[in-house]
Amino acid sequence: MNLQPQDSSYRPVRSILELRPDIGDPVKPADFPKTILRYRNDRWARAVGLEHLDGSGWLDHFGRFAPLPGNLQQPLALRYHGHQFRHYNPEIGDGRGFLFAQMRDHKDRLMDLGTKGSGTTPWSRMGDGRLTLKGGVREILATEMLEALGVETSKTFSLIETGESLERNDEPSPTRSAVMVRLSHSHIRFGTFQRIAFEENEQLMRQLVRYSLNNFYGGESAEHDAALLLHRAAEQMAKLAASYMVAGFVHGVLNTDNMNITGESFDYGPWRFTPKWDAGFTAAYFDQQGLYSFGRQPEAIHWNLGQLAVALRLICPAEPLIEALEQFAPLYQEALAEHFCWRLGVQSKGLEPDRSMIAAAEAMMRQDDIGIDRFFFDWMGGDTSEQISTSKAGTDFAQHMKTYTSSRSRGHGYWQGSEPQSMLIDEVETIWDAIADDNDWNLLQQKIRDVRTMGAALRSN
Repeated sequence: MNLQPQDSSYRPVRSILELRPDIGDPVKPADFPKTILRYRNDRWARAVGLEHLDGSGWLDHFGRFAPLPGNLQQPLALRYHGHQFRHYNPEIGDGRGFLFAQMRDHKDRLMDLGTKGSGTTPWSRMGDGRLTLKGGVREILATEMLEALGVETSKTFSLIETGESLERNDEPSPTRSAVMVRLSHSHIRFGTFQRIAFEENEQLMRQLVRYSLNNFYGGESAEHDAALLLHRAAEQMAKLAASYMVAGFVHGVLNTDNMNITGESFDYGPWRFTPKWDAGFTAAYFDQQGLYSFGRQPEAIHWNLGQLAVALRLICPAEPLIEALEQFAPLYQEALAEHFCWRLGVQSKGLEPDRSMIAAAEAMMRQDDIGIDRFFFDWMGGDTSEQISTSKAGTDFAQHMKTYTSSRSRGHGYWQGSEPQSMLIDEVETIWDAIADDNDWNLLQQKIRDVRTMGAALRSN
């Protein structure tokens, strides 16, 4: 589950140029009045060979966007379309970000460095192309927590304050500005395929399918490469949906332009973690119908895969695409059981026993009003006989747990504490208030340390 990154050398590549010129547009970064480093992700910098950059070099590359050696000489704002709350929008693309660089990581995976808040592009529409500092801080917190909980997520790589004042409708303004760099295993979105299908560009669609299989899925091939890609994407998206649920995470904006072909979670706007196992909990105030509520996220991701299948019909018959789509539900159930057992610290007993145990756990959390983080913390490894609830739901779950074997020791110091790590909205706001009111970054830095300690405990045997 999202193993700790290892040291690697810097190995630049420029694979995206295989798809030029139709995949994106060359752009220039904004010229910021200031570049104040607020966060650098040294452990992931080591994984892509960039830990050697000193302070001025870091600011030069990730605040002023001087090209990295041997890399893209000009950033690319990628083109895509997307269903936004299930309404098709052909007027979008990278409006405040761009692909800045590509390289290999410690697993020899192709990785992209992309930006958020780096200035206007041809796809900015009426936007200013900027990012609020609060938005950047929230993305740090989301990605750190999700990584610790075993969710495949982009990594917040750098956050630099830029010295501008921004006006926003959804937070007190004027507010401080920033530019963020994220490290992702691809920036190719479902919406990228949708745009190509909209334009009926068969040649580019075939090139993009082959690019994706070559760079993200080991160069596999089949009679229908598009169906193979959809099948691989369905496998990864099923894992993502399951990991969201076990983490208690609500992304908030699961549009097709926010779906990565590798199944990696990214682009965190109105995200939240739900305090309780509440299927109707939503993250975005504007999601009034609950389309992307906690409990509907697997459905939303499956629907998005269906739109990817529609796009791939440009070069592939329907039958193998339908077959790939139909794999999502069983793959999701398998992934949910695997991830639930992993976080609980027990060995899986098989799909049907695990599903029964998970149903009992959900009932216990709902009926006994137990928070998700508290539940997993208390029951880690199943060694909690002194904490067995006397409710019917609690008794039922305890009976299930007696049949499971622990797969993780409670020896790590994290389990000796009295409180689990969480990332609920009140704590997020407290961390931001310290920054906004007093320019105090200590709470953020401490939270990152605490979350990483939890991640190490979850990875330990």
